[in-house]
Amino acid sequence: MNIKIRPYKTEDTQAILEILNYNILHSTSLYDYKIRSYEQQISLLEDKIKKGFPIIVSELNDQVAGFGMFSEFRFREAYQFTVEHSVYVNSNFQGIGIGKLLLQELIDLARKQNIHTMIAVIDSENKNSVVFHEKFGFETVGVFKECGFKFDRWLNTVFMQLILE
Repeated sequence: MNIKIRPYKTEDTQAILEILNYNILHSTSLYDYKIRSYEQQISLLEDKIKKGFPIIVSELNDQVAGFGMFSEFRFREAYQFTVEHSVYVNSNFQGIGIGKLLLQELIDLARKQNIHTMIAVIDSENKNSVVFHEKFGFETVGVFKECGFKFDRWLNTVFMQLILE
């Protein structure tokens, strides 16, 4: 099994869109209600690239198996050294280490960009993601109770933080 991590290319957009739309419809990992269009997704990705933020893709057998990225945490100047990241793996490829490779690459890229702090925003029901982030040194710094509403229930959001050295 040869998992490759590489920079995003425009032709990856459809596979990324499918991963995200699956999660919108079937999980609380995204708080969106409606699936995204190709045009919406490419616009979001191009905006991140224009701002100098990385988007990376994992490839397995020449197929996009997952992706990761980070971008601004908040929009004030004082937050310029803090980013919020996302890692998503196609449901058909979970549990084989793709997420670990993606997150490690994002951490390495953040260090190269002199980022000081990485933030993970995780739905509290996603215990696997919390444990996954803890393995990389992220610490829970807060829980916002009932701040999201999806699938006819209130959702709590966990904020985790990794200070880079």
